[in-house]
Formats: sequence, C-alpha cells, structure tokens
Amino acid sequence: MPLQVSDYSWQQTETAVFISVPLRGVCGRDADVFCTENYLKVFLYAPIDDESSKAKIGNDVIVFTLHKKEAAVWETLSVSGVDKEMMQRIREKSILQAQERAKEATEAKASARREDQKYTLNVMMKIEEEERKKIEDMKENERIKATKELEAWKEHQRKAEEQKRIQRKEKLHHQEKQIEEGKKLKHKSLTRNSASRNLATKGGNSEDIFFEKLKDDSIPAPRSVGSIKINFTPRVFPTALRESQVAEEEEWLHKQAEARRVMNTDIPELCDLKEEEKNPDWLKDKGNKLFATENYLAAINAYNLAIRLNNKIPLLYLNRAACHLKLKNLHKAIEDSSKALELLTPPVADNANARMKAHVRRGTAFCQLELYVEGLQDYEAALKIDPSNKIVQNDAEKIRNIIQGTELKC
Repeated sequence: MPLQVSDYSWQQTETAVFISVPLRGVCGRDADVFCTENYLKVFLYAPIDDESSKAKIGNDVIVFTLHKKEAAVWETLSVSGVDKEMMQRIREKSILQAQERAKEATEAKASARREDQKYTLNVMMKIEEEERKKIEDMKENERIKATKELEAWKEHQRKAEEQKRIQRKEKLHHQEKQIEEGKKLKHKSLTRNSASRNLATKGGNSEDIFFEKLKDDSIPAPRSVGSIKINFTPRVFPTALRESQVAEEEEWLHKQAEARRVMNTDIPELCDLKEEEKNPDWLKDKGNKLFATENYLAAINAYNLAIRLNNKIPLLYLNRAACHLKLKNLHKAIEDSSKALELLTPPVADNANARMKAHVRRGTAFCQLELYVEGLQDYEAALKIDPSNKIVQNDAEKIRNIIQGTELKC
C-alpha cells in the first residue's frame, strides 16, 4: 500500500516545480512513479505537463522536475480546501487519462510495428520481383544467344554444303570436258589413218612393192612365250565401282591418317602420365568403360584429355556428346555433336554409323530444349543415312506428332 510522505522539500520557478523526496531503504529500480497533469500521488496546486516531466532517483533521494502548463508561482505544492469526493474524482480522472494515454501509446506502437512489417514485406516483394525479372532476363538472353548460335551454325553448314556442291559440279564438268577432248582426239586419229590408206591405194605398183618390202623388213620376229604378273591396288571400301565415291573415300582415308599423326605434346599434365595414358585411343577406351559404368563426369575428363592431345578424332567429340546428354548439358551436347559431324566429312560408308549417331544425339538435345523443328531435321538426316532403323523412325514420328500438337511433350 502507498506510504504517506511528509518529509519532503520543494522549490519552484515560474515554469517548473522541483520536489525532493527521501527514499530510505528503497531500491531505485523497484520504484513505481505514477504521475498525471493534476496528480502525483498528491493533488497538485495546478496542472503540469506530465509527458515532459521527469523523475530522477539516486543517493536515496527521488527528485521530481515538473514542468508547469502555465507559467505562474504556486502558493502551495498541493491543493487545499478540497473535499474527499472531489479528490476521489480527480484521482479517478487522472488514472483514466493515464490509461487512455497508455492505450493510445500501445495502439500507436502496434500501428507503427504493422507499418514497419508492411514496409518490410513490400521491400522484400520488390526485391524478389527484381530477382525474378533478372532471372527471366538471363533466361531470355541465353535463349536468344542459343538461337543466334544455332542460326549461325545452320548458315555455316548451308554455305559449306553449297561450296561442296559447287566443287563437285566443277569436278564433274572437268571430267566431261576431258572425255570430250579424248573423243575429239580419237576422231582426228581415225581421220588421218583413213586418209593415209586412201593415198596408198592411189599410188603406182612400184610404190606398192616398195612399201610392201619395207613393211616386211620392219616386222620384228615373234616374241618368246612368257607370263606377266599384275598386282592390283587393294580397295578399302567393299563397294562396286559404279557406286563408289573414289575421291571422297580417298579423302576420308587421308584425313584419318593425318588425324592419327597429329599429336599435341605441349601439355603440362603429360609429365605426370604413364606412357599408355598419353595415347588418345587408350583414353577413348577408358572413357567408354567409364561411360558404361555411368560415371559420366570421369568419362568426360578422359575425353577432354584425349581431345587436348588430338582434336581431329571425331569419335572423341561424339562420345563426349553422349556424356553431356546424360548429364543434361544440352548446349554442350549440341556443340560436340556438331563438331563430330564437321570432322566426319566427306560422307562415306565407313563413317555412316557415326554420322547417324551424331544426328540422333544432337536431335535429342534439341528436343529436350523444346526446339522440336531443329530436332526433327536431325532425325530426318539420320534416317537418310539409315532408313531401316526402327527406333529412329519411331522417335521421328513422335516429334512430328508433338510439332502438330497431337501428342503431349515428354
């Protein structure tokens, strides 16, 4: 219960009142001070500004600094001549005002907290929206970049095919020209022989006898019987002469031989490798074994080192494309398949199976990127190489259905 304090002192100015109350045996942090504009556990002489007033506790003394609402000198500290009912009303009114102010302060604090939370939420939503937009822009840029690269590659392929077609046409024209010149030379030779025979027929008997004698003297004696051994150059490709592409086959064999001789030895890692590990064929076989055990990353490492040793072997790029396809590195799978097709030229029977696989792997990567038109082009190119392949036929038909909208995407 509250204690009646009679031992206190007070001073005043026109704008403030200073009250000093001793607190003997009371801890400062446990003190409970209740103050309103008319009530400080005592009925003040006049109203004060309770919000700006202060209480300072220290050295067993509490000092109140009360700011007056109106500048004036008080006659006494507390009001006198007030009955108990009036004092009770003032007390209740003061307590009610204090409660209302506390409620308003609590509501203001809650409102400020809600505003802070709302502001924080808006800021977070704005940041997330910016991040999402940034990611969408990156995706769009990557898609545009991939499309441009694909268009550039297709244009390069078209120009290369056009150049090859022009070269073949020029070569065919040159051969036809040589054949025509040969026919003309043969016709001239026959004409000269016919004219010589006619002149011989018109000459006299003495000339005939002379030429007959000269002919008999110039005929050599018969040669002795013997045999001549003829060795034919073995053909590498078992195709009929009318179907073979001799120039293309020889070019392919020459390119393969050159590729085997190319070796890059300026690699720092070579000094730590065994002798067999410096062989691209050994590394290719190693990568194939790792691929069979589904260790695709290790297989890629083996193919990478083999390509650094020799970047002219198409099967290294073709096998690495299969690894990238398994790991969903679709753009890299397209690049390696395209590089393999670039090295698998000219197209001959010996590299037909590799070219078919390269088209299928690149087409699969295109389809997984939802570029179904480009994927179908590669599958159709694979079917031109191997028209009887049922698996490729079925996959191509599925892609056609997706493009036409009759089948759901895988």
